Amino acid sequence: MPKTSVQALIKETFLDMAEALESGRMGGRPKIALTGIGSELGEENALKGAVLASKAGVDVTYIGTLKHDAVTHVPASNEDEAHQAMEKLLDEGTVAGAVTMHYPFPIGVATVGRAVIPANGREMFLATTTGTAATDRVSGMVLGAIYGIIAAKACGVDNPTVGILNIDGARQTEIALKKLIDGGYPITLAQSGRADGGCIMRGNDMLTGSADVMVMDTLTGNLVIKMLSSFASGGTYEALGYGYGPGIGEEYDRLVMIVSRASGTSVIAGALQYAATLVQNDYQAVVKKEFELAKKAGLNELLLEITAAKKAAAPENKVTAPPKEIVTCDIAGIDVMDLETAVELLWENGIYAESGMGCTGPIVLIADNNLDRAAEILRKGGFIG
Repeated sequence: MPKTSVQALIKETFLDMAEALESGRMGGRPKIALTGIGSELGEENALKGAVLASKAGVDVTYIGTLKHDAVTHVPASNEDEAHQAMEKLLDEGTVAGAVTMHYPFPIGVATVGRAVIPANGREMFLATTTGTAATDRVSGMVLGAIYGIIAAKACGVDNPTVGILNIDGARQTEIALKKLIDGGYPITLAQSGRADGGCIMRGNDMLTGSADVMVMDTLTGNLVIKMLSSFASGGTYEALGYGYGPGIGEEYDRLVMIVSRASGTSVIAGALQYAATLVQNDYQAVVKKEFELAKKAGLNELLLEITAAKKAAAPENKVTAPPKEIVTCDIAGIDVMDLETAVELLWENGIYAESGMGCTGPIVLIADNNLDRAAEILRKGGFIG
């Protein structure tokens, strides 16, 4: 290699290192921006959060109308100006991440909240809380589980336990995650604190923190984190936790953290510290590693299988029930939103079935002599594992 090329390479390397140190990506004091305009609690509330985070070791760039000696100030007179300034700082690499109150993430990106359980002070990662991991519900929850694992590992939880909140799509998500485990992706499933155990989490488990990562759809996650965060204030403002978290996606490399307009000073400070931790622990390297492992275990094929199975399982025309039979056996583990579709699938295959609700959730009722065949049909249709 010519001498000039070597010199140019050395110069470029040192410039890259200097930029990384400047923005906090190589273990320095992480530089994180905060847009403070738009808070329901007033801009001063946001600035106080910035000052708290600064005292905790975060190099905060505050974007807004207010100033403080503890933070770098970038002027902005309204929300539009604040977001333009934030985007510019991110594009230039002046800051390694940003905290803001709303952001238009692309499809495939969703945030992982970090909450504090009021009952015992344990931390839990809620996957997901804003954004859209996938347009299909179950696919979104499967990806959300991976996003939650990424966030937890990037925050120092080496082997996070994963639970699935007992909502629509929970059973299919459990089936999918177990397939990934069988394919070699290392997921440690949490166990419910209820007597029947299992990785499907009840409301009690949410309150006691039975899992490090709790998987749910985004709308449910948004509701849950609001309730956990505002528990101590009686719902008037968010007083606990670290906000709605970073937007995570396989190809997404911009660190944008979300807080609410109702987030109090401590939550804003927590979100800034959450961002700093992700930067210091090179969360993008964690993203890359986890997706490599998941894809090697068959993630892409599994996501295609989920959507294809649902399309194939749904009868195109109205199905007429076969002659009525006495139904004394039941098959559990089917989501309530898929219950009628599962029943119609059995009808289409000549098996009389009825929907019902058992003590642990939705069930399909069939005659004893149809149990094995019905279970196989529902398994192939992707309704049970």
